[in-house]
Amino acid sequence: RRGIHPTFDAVPNYQGITKWGAVIHRPDDIATMVRRAYAQLKHGRLGPVMVEMPGDVMGSQVPEGADQYTAVPRFASMASSEDVRDLVTALLKAKDPIICAGAGIFYAEAFDELIEFAELTNIPVMTSHAGKSAFPETHPLALGVGAISRTLMVHRFLQTTDFVLGIGTSFTRNTFTAAMPNNVVMAQVTNCAEDINKDYDVAYGAIGDAKLVLRQMIEEVKSQLGASGRGDVNGAVDRISQLKEEWLGQWEPHFTTNEVPISPYRVLRELQLAVDVDNTIITHDSGYPREQFVPFWQPTKPHGYLGWGKSTQLGYGLGLALGAKLAAPERQVINVMGDAAFGMAGLDLETASRAGIAILTIVLNNGVMTHYHEHMPYATEHWNLNQLGGNYSAVAEGLGVFAQRVQTPDQLAPAIRKAIATNQEGKPALIEVMTKEEETVSRF
Repeated sequence: RRGIHPTFDAVPNYQGITKWGAVIHRPDDIATMVRRAYAQLKHGRLGPVMVEMPGDVMGSQVPEGADQYTAVPRFASMASSEDVRDLVTALLKAKDPIICAGAGIFYAEAFDELIEFAELTNIPVMTSHAGKSAFPETHPLALGVGAISRTLMVHRFLQTTDFVLGIGTSFTRNTFTAAMPNNVVMAQVTNCAEDINKDYDVAYGAIGDAKLVLRQMIEEVKSQLGASGRGDVNGAVDRISQLKEEWLGQWEPHFTTNEVPISPYRVLRELQLAVDVDNTIITHDSGYPREQFVPFWQPTKPHGYLGWGKSTQLGYGLGLALGAKLAAPERQVINVMGDAAFGMAGLDLETASRAGIAILTIVLNNGVMTHYHEHMPYATEHWNLNQLGGNYSAVAEGLGVFAQRVQTPDQLAPAIRKAIATNQEGKPALIEVMTKEEETVSRF
């Protein structure tokens, strides 16, 4: 029945969002196809894979030997030593280089190597949206994130740089990632050869596992400069510090305002003050919670911030938070979502309640779909289509989740403390904060 309407064919339908997919046509092929699927899952650019099993195969007897499957090991490779030498030589000659670290740092677990390389060469590090928390943003060489909203440090250094080294990033052009400047030398370290020269003119490339290639680059720098590397030859640390002080000073009134309804930035500040950032995993949802939190939250440990959202599906952050808590039960996990996102996925809080997944959800309830009035003016004028309503803390309580509703800034700190204490008891919690519609974000 494959290819006959309306029979559903999973492989072609999921082709755009999977790395690899295949159909198992015979029971005897199960072990082979599963082994192949896991090999695809563990190698090259990581991503989801899919195996489709038709009903007649599902109903068949399991073949002999299926239980003798052995796990597929992961193999990683270094880059060409000549490519590494050429890249490092050009990098060290640059007057104002920067590093752009992407999600590949997570996949390779190359956190220590990235810090060592940055310190050895004294090159500032920005991250992509998906790479946020791959490099500690309290580090003197940290520029912060270059997403659709970004730090002033990223903005200024992208204006002045003459060399961009991407590590673990595909350099894919998209709305939600800072564009790389024109007329600069670009180099790329990736385990996926098809990303080289995909969207930008890349002069130097090194294809291999980010952790292994960074170790090669560290040794190459030492061979050229000596074991101690070089000092702050470009004055980058002082420039970063000055820009950061200027930028945060400009935004300080947003973080400390006592206005009612509450500013989302005041919520961000109170969270920063209340939690142990070293032991916290936080994620945003699509839309303005993403733009407001991404530039200003400063993670200090890998996976301390789950940056996502090269799209605008609402409610995705809640599922990420549930998964993060299961993966790292010892860490405080926070999901920040808007009221529209709650409307899409909020009932999944019942899963947290039933399964005892102790996450903290912050709902920024401003009663509207922020900025949508410009996208659908007629529907807004005639049917108030951008307006939202509801008591989300009451909904959470009905789902078995401890919930509080906050209406003034002075209620924020005690509410957060109580929610964290509830999490420490192994129970999920929700804080519904009545906020204003805030369209001011850190864009340049």
